[in-house]
Amino acid sequence: MTVVTAGVVVLDCAEPEKLAEFYRELLDAEETEAGANRVELRSADGFRLALRRDMNATAPSWPRPENSLQAHLEFVVDDLDAAERRIVSLGGRPIEATDAGGPLEERGYADRAGHSFTLRRGPSTAPKQG
Repeated sequence: MTVVTAGVVVLDCAEPEKLAEFYRELLDAEETEAGANRVELRSADGFRLALRRDMNATAPSWPRPENSLQAHLEFVVDDLDAAERRIVSLGGRPIEATDAGGPLEERGYADRAGHSFTLRRGPSTAPKQG
C-alpha cells in the first residue's frame, strides 16, 4: 500500500511570490497553489516546487567548503549557454567559477534568494562516432 502519494521540493525564502516568479519562468511552470505563506508550482513534466515564507531564511553558502551543501536542485538542459542567459535574465547568477577550457557538462547557479541549483547537459541524442 502506497503511503506517500506525491513529493514536493520546498525552498524556504523571505519572499515566496518573487521567487516563484523566477522558477515559474525558468521551468515554464504553472502556479497550482498560492497562499499568504506558500506558493506551489508544477512544470509540464509534473515536477512540483513550493516556495515557503520564512522571514529568517538565509541562503546556503555552497560551494564554499566550510559549509555543507544540504540540498540543491538539478535541472537537465540541452543548451547550457542558452539556459545561463535565461537564468541571468530572470535575476539568477552563476556561482561556480571554473576554467574556461572546453565546454562544461554542468554549471552551478543561485536563484534570486541565493538557493543553489545545477544545470546539467542532457545526454546527447547524436549517434556515437567511431
